[in-house]
Amino acid sequence: MSSNTTSTKRKNGKQAAISPLMRTLSTYITRAATKPLPAAVTEITKHHLLDTLAATISGSRLLPGKVTIAYLKTQGGMPEACVPGTRIVTTASNAAFGSGMLAHADETDDSHAKSLTHPGCGVVPAAFAMAERTRANGTALLRAIALGYDVCARSAMSLSPYEFFAAGHDSHTFGTLFGAAASAASLARLNEEQVRHLMSYAAHSASGRTYQQRDPDHIEKSFAHGAKSARDGVAATNMIEAGYTGIDDAFSGEKNFYFAFKDFAKPELLTKGLGKTYEIVNTNIKRWTTGSPIQAMLDSLSELIKAHGINANHVEKLVIRISHHGFRVVNDRPLPTICMQHLAAVMLLDGTVTFHSCHDQNRMKDARVLQMRRRVEFYGDDELERALPAKQCKVELTLRDGRVLRHFTKAVRGTAANRMHRQEVEDKCLSLIAPVLGAKRAHSLISAIWSVEDVGNVRNLRRLLLL
Repeated sequence: MSSNTTSTKRKNGKQAAISPLMRTLSTYITRAATKPLPAAVTEITKHHLLDTLAATISGSRLLPGKVTIAYLKTQGGMPEACVPGTRIVTTASNAAFGSGMLAHADETDDSHAKSLTHPGCGVVPAAFAMAERTRANGTALLRAIALGYDVCARSAMSLSPYEFFAAGHDSHTFGTLFGAAASAASLARLNEEQVRHLMSYAAHSASGRTYQQRDPDHIEKSFAHGAKSARDGVAATNMIEAGYTGIDDAFSGEKNFYFAFKDFAKPELLTKGLGKTYEIVNTNIKRWTTGSPIQAMLDSLSELIKAHGINANHVEKLVIRISHHGFRVVNDRPLPTICMQHLAAVMLLDGTVTFHSCHDQNRMKDARVLQMRRRVEFYGDDELERALPAKQCKVELTLRDGRVLRHFTKAVRGTAANRMHRQEVEDKCLSLIAPVLGAKRAHSLISAIWSVEDVGNVRNLRRLLLL
C-alpha cells in the first residue's frame, strides 16, 4: 500500500513516517470524546446500547453465558467493571470479554450488513467496561460507542468483507477488534501517538477464521464475534496507558497490515466519510431474536399471518428464497436460532416466535414441527444475492384451498431502511431483560439508558445491571 506521508517525526534517532490515512484516523479517534454527536445519532446510539445490554443480560442464561460465568469466577482481578446479568465485577478486560461472550451468546445482537460484522457485541462491551474503569459519564460512553461502530464498519469494509469472508478470513473478528480498540482509546483519552501505537497492537491481534460458523454450541462463535475483540481492544488500550509503545503506522509502509491482505485491501475506505456518515445509523437491530438471514422470512410470514389469518393447518407448501450467502448460513442448521426451516415451521405453528421458542432445542425434535418442516422448501437465489439492501426474502405460501400467497420483504424491520422506533426497541429489550433482572429493574434500566446523558459516572448503572 502507499507509504506517502504528510508528516514525519524523530524518535530514538530515527524518522517515523505517518501516512495521511493514519493521521486522519488517529486524529478522529482522539477528538471523538469532545465532539458532540448529532441528535439523531445520539438517539440511535442509545438504541444500540440498550439492545446490546439486553442481549448480554439474556445471554447470561444461555450455554455460552454459563460457561463464561464459570470461567470468569476463576480469574479474579481488580474490581473495575461489571458483567451485566451476573454478580461479577472484575478487570475491565475481563469484563469486556465476559460481556462480549454474553452479548453474542445467541442471535439477539445487532449487525452491520455492508461490513459483515456484529458491531454491538464487540464495541459496546469494550466501551462500557472502559467507561466504568475510567468513571466516564454517559455522554462520553455514547460518543465512544458511536466512534467504535464507525471504526468497526470501516475497517471491515476496507477489506472487501464478503470476498474476505469467502476466502476464510472472518470479517466479524477484524472489524469489531478495531472498533473496540477505538472506543476504549476514546474513553482512556489517549493522544494521537498513543492511538497510532494502539492501532498497531490491534493489527497484531486481528485474526479469525470462518470455520467458527460450524460451532454447534455457539460458544466459539461468541468468542470470535464479540469477546475476543472486546477483550483485546481494552487490554491493548490498558497496555498503551501503562507505557507500551509501538510503530507509528501499521496501515502504511513496508509489510503493513493491508499488504498482508493485499488481495482484499481498499484502505481508503478506512477513513472515507468519517464525521459525516455515522455507521451506527446504518447498523441493524433485530426485531426477532434469530440469525440475520432469517429476519426477512419472519417479517414476511408475520405479515401474511396477520393479513390472512392463516396457520400451519392451512399450509400445503412454503417456498423461501434468500441470497446464496444467507442460505449457506442458515440452511438446516442444528441450532434453532439459526435454522431457517425450523423457525419457519415454528412461526406457522405458533403465529409468532419469541426468545423462548427460538431457543427451545427440544422443539427441533417435536413431531408437529418436523411435519411442518417437510412442507418447507428453501433456496438460494441469484437475484437476491445481488439485491440491495441485503438480506431480502421472497416467500410463497401454497394453501390447501388452492390459494397462493406471496410476500416480498425488501427492507427488513429494524434495518436502516425500515427502522424500529424507540418503543419497539424498548419492548424487545424488556422481554429479554425482565426474565433475568425482574420487570421493575428492567424498566428502571431502560429508563436510565434513555437518559444516559444524565449519568455522571457509568459505574452508577451497576446497581441496575448486576444480579
